[in-house]
Amino acid sequence: MFYKVRLKDYVDLSPDLFGEGLEESIKEQIMRNYGSRTTEDFGLVISVISVDRVGEGFKLPEDPSRHYVVEFTILSFKPEIHEVIDGEVASVTNFGVFVTLGVIDGLVHLSQTMVDQVSFSKTGVIQGSKTGLILKAGDKVRASVVAVSFKDIRNVKVGLTMRQPGLGALEWLKNSS
Repeated sequence: MFYKVRLKDYVDLSPDLFGEGLEESIKEQIMRNYGSRTTEDFGLVISVISVDRVGEGFKLPEDPSRHYVVEFTILSFKPEIHEVIDGEVASVTNFGVFVTLGVIDGLVHLSQTMVDQVSFSKTGVIQGSKTGLILKAGDKVRASVVAVSFKDIRNVKVGLTMRQPGLGALEWLKNSS
């Protein structure tokens, strides 16, 4: 799920950003500090929406940066359990399917790809034995989040399933209606 999160933090403005307008410079510094950063509290930071308030700047001896207390709003992505999410199959392996969710990848274990016994071919295709349904790289899919692990903040793990009604490759869903 995408969230707008309002934060307050110290921003140490790097001297290489002094030449631009203050708000734009601070926005750039916040993206340097928070961009591609993941926390369990608010997920993966995607963008700085706005710089809402900039406190009085101050300088510390022997530090070239300028320091500000800043209130700002970010856009973040944090997958939530039971959330239904659309994505694209990035790759198919013998143990499951990696799905790109836009800013992060999730894994659908082989047993969670469909309500059917499946087989994996060396050509990178998963096929249902009874239904004949096929899943391959590039397919657009709808899945539900079943697990999220922030154990390693640099590598958030998202477990997905496509076994419930209304989930799976969008092509399957279109053909079943």
